[in-house]
Amino acid sequence: MKQVIAPLRDFLHRETSSGILILLASAVGLVIANSPISDRYFSSLDWQFQIGAAELALKFSVLKFINYVLMTLFFFVVGLEIKRELTSGHLASLKRAVMPFIAAIGGMALPALIYLAIAGDVDANGWGVPVATDIALAVGLLAMVGPSVAQSLRSFLLALAVIDDIGAIAIIAFVYSTGVEYSWALIGVFVILWIVLLKKLDSHTMYIYVILGIALWYCLLRSGVHPTLAGVILGLLTPNVPHQNSQLEDREDGTVSVIEWLEKIIHPWSSFVIVPIFAFANTGVEISNESVRSAINSPIAWGIFFGLVLGKPIGILLTSLAAKKFKIGEMPEGAKNIDLVATGSAAGIGFTVAIFIANLAFDDAQTQDLAVFSVIVASVVSGLTSYVIFKFMGRKVSR
Repeated sequence: MKQVIAPLRDFLHRETSSGILILLASAVGLVIANSPISDRYFSSLDWQFQIGAAELALKFSVLKFINYVLMTLFFFVVGLEIKRELTSGHLASLKRAVMPFIAAIGGMALPALIYLAIAGDVDANGWGVPVATDIALAVGLLAMVGPSVAQSLRSFLLALAVIDDIGAIAIIAFVYSTGVEYSWALIGVFVILWIVLLKKLDSHTMYIYVILGIALWYCLLRSGVHPTLAGVILGLLTPNVPHQNSQLEDREDGTVSVIEWLEKIIHPWSSFVIVPIFAFANTGVEISNESVRSAINSPIAWGIFFGLVLGKPIGILLTSLAAKKFKIGEMPEGAKNIDLVATGSAAGIGFTVAIFIANLAFDDAQTQDLAVFSVIVASVVSGLTSYVIFKFMGRKVSR
């Protein structure tokens, strides 16, 4: 008997549950980093080991392994979801994609501009930090709010967050990758072409794709392009065609695609294991009177904070209103301006991807910790703002 699934519902449910685990893991990381065993916590993350031998050997710290290897699977799931949304989801038709696309552009551009206006003279490289949205926490927040959120806004936020992810991925690829070694990059291109060729030949041997995926990851690492992008590339190359022997059945259309089959297998590992581990390892910053004073006096911290807390909702609202005025796109059904502000505030929960970019944007550990601290505070403020607006100012709607 085939197992019946509902891919979109299951995806949103996993993201909502993952959001709770992310918060718990982050809290544990913060507590341990500020406890008597903080030295053991940091030394464990800095512990070095080697994979491979001779010239192909790679040296990792535990933290780097989490951020470079485990997070590749997270970005693979991101790539799968982007591909599914572009081919059969909320972004599959131009009419449905226009408004969230325009809103996402505003929600990325204004935070970056706010950061540059506040901290551009200090360290302009951090402009990409407040651009990101954490899908798990944003979707989880709307689930917590319940019937105060119109269904159209849930779809709007999901589509917007997916487009936001595309923007964040492009920023990681083109802004925060180091000097490119073109010989390794060229080999990576050949690996991608090989994968495309196997798809054309209708090859279904999963082990070959896994081996080529590892090869692509290695090539990107050696080339200076961030290796987690290998996950995104593989996700985008995954065909959205029916899977022949999945033993699964889609409740909506009866057919389970290769993408939905892979999400069923990998997404729980990404949501419930990898991202919480990432949060635990990367949110462990020491909080003291001195660090709080440093944040208060830091243009970088304020640039990130105001970029997420103000830039996201204002950018999303203004571009959405402009699109409506010029009849480029349609507003989410039943949504008022205040609802868009609340949705924009939910998008201001940067967290996972914002922290990821913060560790790439800044070179020294002190500035990275400052940026992570600001992302955490801004995400909490954005989440609370969205919750309060939806609960007490937004129009109640029935589902």
